Amino acid sequence: MTRDQLYEIAGSWFHTQGWKPFPFQKQTWKAFLQGKHGLLNAPTGSGKTYALWFPIVLNYIKNNSDYKTKHKKGLKAIWITPLRALSQEIKQSAERVTADLGTQMTVGIRTGDTTTKERAQQKKQMPDLLITTPESLQLLLATKGYDKIFKDCTAIVVDEWHELLGSKRGVQMELGLSRVRNISKNLRIWGISATIGNLEQAREVLLGPTSEALNNSVMIKANLKKKITVKSIIPKEMETFPWRGHLGIRLLEEVVPIINASKTTLLFTNTRSQCEIWFQKILEKHPEYAGEIAMHHGSINKDTRVWVENAIRNESLKAVVCTSSLDLGVDFAPVETVVQIGGPKGIARFLQRAGRSGHRPGKESVIYFLPTHAIELVEASALQQAVKQRAVEDRMPYLNSYDVLLQYLTTLAISDGFYPDEIYQEIKQTFCYQAVSEDQWRWLLNFLVMGSQSLQSYDEYKKVEVEEDGKFKVNNRGVAMRHRFQIGTIVGDANLTVRYQKGGYIGTIEEYFVSKLNMGDVFTFAGRNLEFIRIKEMQVHVRNSNKKTNKVPAWGGGRMTLSAQMSELLRNELYTVSLDKKEQSKEIKSLLPMFNQQRFESIVPRPDEFLIETFKTRDGYHHLFYPFEGRFVHEAMGSLLGYRISLLSPITFSLAFNDYGFELLSDKKIDIQQVIDNDLFTTEYMLDDLQKSLNSTEMARRKFRDIAVISGMVFTGYPNKGIKMKHLQSGSQLLFDVFRDYEDDNLLYQQAFTETFEHQLEEGRLRISLERIATQEIVWKSCSKPTPFSFPLITDRMSREKLSSEKLADRIKRMAAILTKK
Repeated sequence: MTRDQLYEIAGSWFHTQGWKPFPFQKQTWKAFLQGKHGLLNAPTGSGKTYALWFPIVLNYIKNNSDYKTKHKKGLKAIWITPLRALSQEIKQSAERVTADLGTQMTVGIRTGDTTTKERAQQKKQMPDLLITTPESLQLLLATKGYDKIFKDCTAIVVDEWHELLGSKRGVQMELGLSRVRNISKNLRIWGISATIGNLEQAREVLLGPTSEALNNSVMIKANLKKKITVKSIIPKEMETFPWRGHLGIRLLEEVVPIINASKTTLLFTNTRSQCEIWFQKILEKHPEYAGEIAMHHGSINKDTRVWVENAIRNESLKAVVCTSSLDLGVDFAPVETVVQIGGPKGIARFLQRAGRSGHRPGKESVIYFLPTHAIELVEASALQQAVKQRAVEDRMPYLNSYDVLLQYLTTLAISDGFYPDEIYQEIKQTFCYQAVSEDQWRWLLNFLVMGSQSLQSYDEYKKVEVEEDGKFKVNNRGVAMRHRFQIGTIVGDANLTVRYQKGGYIGTIEEYFVSKLNMGDVFTFAGRNLEFIRIKEMQVHVRNSNKKTNKVPAWGGGRMTLSAQMSELLRNELYTVSLDKKEQSKEIKSLLPMFNQQRFESIVPRPDEFLIETFKTRDGYHHLFYPFEGRFVHEAMGSLLGYRISLLSPITFSLAFNDYGFELLSDKKIDIQQVIDNDLFTTEYMLDDLQKSLNSTEMARRKFRDIAVISGMVFTGYPNKGIKMKHLQSGSQLLFDVFRDYEDDNLLYQQAFTETFEHQLEEGRLRISLERIATQEIVWKSCSKPTPFSFPLITDRMSREKLSSEKLADRIKRMAAILTKK
């Protein structure tokens, strides 16, 4: 069959749906059928799924002229999705194409939600088209005879590649692709990405910087101009002293008319606990929504999540309160309106969520922004600018993640084993490991066989054996079984299953939260008030309760930071406060009472000014600094400055930080003039000073826990018999201390520091921030009392004290009332 005939098949299918294929879809079909690899840059809701399912099926038709009568079984294509929530939608799209074109191709899903029975069936006979996650792809590589599974695979599509790129899951994908590419000679690798600043680099990471695939690849961009409208929900009464979270729920009644005016509304929250609170509060104040409103986040059981996704599709729900679990491109779900609760911290995340509304090509996307405290309206104004300027962000790929490489090598060793020379050539072609030297490679191989130098006398670290022909192989069934349970790079607190006492699975919550509950305590989870009965074999037994409660589970990973581009836009918006009112956004104008109060006690900085504030309260001496660079940079800058000040005079601080600034609180006054005169914001000796500041070793120790788990040095336990987080922590801390004292050239120990500086403390951004401060005039204001800018930092610190939420709210309200009286 000629290519023109194949395009005709695709075109007539689109015609029967009443659609017309976009130029980018046709370009993708053509490139794929020519045998090219590529990266497709397309927004959410543009039909990107059909851009790649079609050529995969057409390619099968081209190579099997009797496809309607004879079916050639076996895996032909793999679609990788970062979110399980997307797999059903992707499967439906694939099934529509395969069925309508008269093929007998089967479509299957393999994720953490796949039942044991389904997996066993897949082991006997793989589906033709498989939808899976990065972790499940690795599990396939851990299967004996995996080369037979992949040998006839013609395509791997990595969906939402921008989401995986700046993470260790992206590294996992790089390694998986490097292996499958060498097994399947007709493989085409394609990525689908939303718009990011470093698209060319994204393609390089996907295909390998020195690979033949990169030379035979294309970049296809869908030039679909999508109109995005951002509407800020501005409170009628503006708080002069803003504090985190308080304003959000106060604006709940503003959301009700938005919900009522739409068929379906998605309310995006940044954390699962915020999601639980909003769901509970909406139903509390509007019981008429019962049955018409639902909740969706990653810790709720699969059946409930699938039910919610289907209900969105058939428009039987008025609203869904959700987290990033519904961020990504579920295609053609008819959602009319999106509400973003609180600053999304990044432009890409915000645009992705906006794209869920009007989720069809050519439709306008409308997103409402609801601030959880007043200063977040500056973020809203910055996001308006981001949409106007079509601003984009970079996603920085990882380099030299030795922990992921050790996990991958163990995966290969438990399936068919591997020959080091062959695998070294493969991994050298990946972006992450392009610079791994032969010495480092030997160290890693030695680590697999002997454990590291200082652990050689302990048998538990000797996992891999070298056979006579030089093959590296795991022959111990226990080692293989433990490894399979632990494949993955997302390390969180130990998750406990929540069940009703009489059976019935509700979801999972983290051990840290459960450890603080006493028998009879009531907490909110999955939209229900549950009474805690007991923990039994890693299961939390509960029963329904009618009691009211303020206890909501907190999950790790809720701490997001402002991206570099978002920080810059935020500062630029803040600088408009000193401009003519005509040049100010309505959000900035609405904040004038707050800015006036700020000016009364201090200043609102201009572009050439860096603000420092000091004042005294009953808590001690407050020293506040406002770089507006995001919480991770502020954590690093606060540690660095605290260390440098302590060299001038012995003094101890406690550090608090948010996205706008940081605070050093002490029982002694700091002479800020000394800080300015001694140039303590210099970038000289920055790395040395950061390492000496107390935080860096502590942070590296925390990072090392994840590295120890991913590399397999620490075992997290079997399902339903997990190891408690404090035991994991103490096990990894012991290893960290051994390496620090006896083997400080250990690659995993060094990696903990590298990741702390590059990813957590954002060393690169810190340096740029300090260089910017060096060009600004430092304005030090000695204030008589807290200012509006300082208030979120002070109240944030108080919320970490052991106060109940009511007591805290009352105390903050009293403080705000006192401060408002000039």
